[in-house]
Amino acid sequence: MIDSRSLEDLRPVVKAKAKAFLEACAKENIEIRITSTYRDAEAQNALYAQGRTKPGKRVTNAKAGQSMHNYRVAFDFAPMKNGKIDWNDTALFARCGKIAESVGLEWAGRWTTFKELAHCQYTGGLTLKDFQAGKQLEE
Repeated sequence: MIDSRSLEDLRPVVKAKAKAFLEACAKENIEIRITSTYRDAEAQNALYAQGRTKPGKRVTNAKAGQSMHNYRVAFDFAPMKNGKIDWNDTALFARCGKIAESVGLEWAGRWTTFKELAHCQYTGGLTLKDFQAGKQLEE
């Protein structure tokens, strides 16, 4: 099972935008930890089971093949304060979201359904159905 945190696992254009995001956050004195990038089918299904057939809080509505993480075009992040993640600092996540958008990423904190403050992606205009059909980002 792969549940990666390396930017190397992202598509090159997404990796470049993620690096730009990290650099822009650093300029604002915001330390970021990347918590997830690419997920294989097994890792995605394990997350989907959480809060359903396994203990824990639901963290995704996506089964394998239904998450942008499965196509190497999404990453999750968390801002750090005093060396620790503060998952409840929504204002800091919102600052990070604005920074993400400024470098061309889509920030899931703006989504109206299943808002994800810690999720960013870049699809280059492709939809989930496009990725599922085998289309890939132009590199």
